[in-house]
Amino acid sequence: MIWIDCLFYKIREEGQVKSKAVYVAIGLDLEGYKEILGFWTNGSESSRFWVKILNDLKARGIKDVFIFNIDGLNGLEKAVESVFPQVDIQKCVVHQIRNSLKYVF
Repeated sequence: MIWIDCLFYKIREEGQVKSKAVYVAIGLDLEGYKEILGFWTNGSESSRFWVKILNDLKARGIKDVFIFNIDGLNGLEKAVESVFPQVDIQKCVVHQIRNSLKYVF
């Protein structure tokens, strides 16, 4: 199983504070151990950049993934399936609840 998500951080760059996207991939192996697969940075989150990351993971030796846990970014599900076509997609429950609650209050 692999969890992928993007976090946003404020950093100081060239004397200015800018928001940067930090892409994170965490894997769970068959023995139940979690591993940080990598961190990548970019100016914003996009499904195109996720394809690059997923291809990088595949090139580093990840052959088969049973489940990808993703958020609701447009195009992310197709991006994952383009690199790992046999994978099952699970939407992150935390993201689903957070996105649903904005309509409740």
